[in-house]
Amino acid sequence: MDYITRAKKFRAKKKLGQNFLIDNSAIDFIIENANINENDAVLEIGAGLGFVTEKLAQKAKKVYAVEIDKDAICELEKLPYENIEIIEQDILKIDISQYAKNSKIKIIANIPYYITSPILAHLLGEIDDENNLNRNSISLILLMVQYEVAKRICASNNSKNKDYGALSILCNFYSDTMYLEKISSKSFFPSPKVDSAIIKILPSLSEKYLVKNKKLLRKIVSTAFKFRRKTLKNALMLGGFSKNDIEQVYQKLSISPNIRGENLSINKFVEISDELNNLL
Repeated sequence: MDYITRAKKFRAKKKLGQNFLIDNSAIDFIIENANINENDAVLEIGAGLGFVTEKLAQKAKKVYAVEIDKDAICELEKLPYENIEIIEQDILKIDISQYAKNSKIKIIANIPYYITSPILAHLLGEIDDENNLNRNSISLILLMVQYEVAKRICASNNSKNKDYGALSILCNFYSDTMYLEKISSKSFFPSPKVDSAIIKILPSLSEKYLVKNKKLLRKIVSTAFKFRRKTLKNALMLGGFSKNDIEQVYQKLSISPNIRGENLSINKFVEISDELNNLL
């Protein structure tokens, strides 16, 4: 496939963050790691010129190609595959569950940095969104994102370079994340200024963390990373929590008063939330 020639003929729109993947080996890597078979329904976010779409169509039973750019849609309509259905709509307005008719659906996405967090929140649901229909309709998400963002999504409290944060917890609370492969900026046209990476997100079949009050946990996590340069104790007080309550919880859980949120595992955040909830 002469992807570069096809991409050069198209006028990419910077405002939409259009950088088309033209590396055939990277496209094959995506298809392989999504484990597409003839019974799968796949929803592709940001189908673009269809370079990934056409290979998905060769493997899957059904491909839903989500694209908002009318010029790109004209290119997608040229693909000779009857199992491709083009959806001209903003992904943030799409109910994924309506496309997972007989079984869970797989998501393939190459998304620009500026909309990564909103899309992930839409697909996975926030911490306190227990019965999110989108998440419960998805078996796998294979995501191409900016390299630095990929590290943040897959980070834990043991990660280096301050990668761990609220986005890490959002993506790992109901799911398991795996970093797969770094992709050079040269694999795209137009070539972006930064490298990208492919990650895999697998929504859990059962609840990973048992929490008494998920709204409270979400507030604690949000507060901890909103003031991440401060100790967790000071951050929570700035967030409106009682100093006395915090000190009681710290004493019971043997938490250092100097610890920051970035040093705490999700399990430890859950413990703090449950203990604070007992004091409300």
